Amino acid sequence: MRFRAEQHLRRPLDFQHVRTHGRRHDCGAFMLWYARQRPAVTPIAEAEVPAAPSAPAPSRVGVVASRSAVGNAVQRARAKRRLREAFRHQQTLVPPGHDLLLVARSALNRLEYREIEQRFVTACRKIFPSAQA
Repeated sequence: MRFRAEQHLRRPLDFQHVRTHGRRHDCGAFMLWYARQRPAVTPIAEAEVPAAPSAPAPSRVGVVASRSAVGNAVQRARAKRRLREAFRHQQTLVPPGHDLLLVARSALNRLEYREIEQRFVTACRKIFPSAQA
């Protein structure tokens, strides 16, 4: 499956929402944070009003790899690429309307990709048991 542009967490408020309102699951080499997406808002006369309900938005993911946790730019880019790829292959395990935040740790780049993907699958099956595809 493709990893479309609308599946990326981009705004700092979205990252903050997942961290403050979400829950976390420790996967060893990375931390998986998850939360329902924030409702869309439309500004009307200086007031924030929730938008009309529509079809559920696709699941989105944001990936974080800090210099202190992962290492130099090459190591950070590799860690983020591997986590995004695990989400891309297994995105059907995450129900629509949820945001994920994957935070890399130093051990991530020492693991085989298959192990990273397996840890992601195990976490998703534990967190979202009804979304099995």
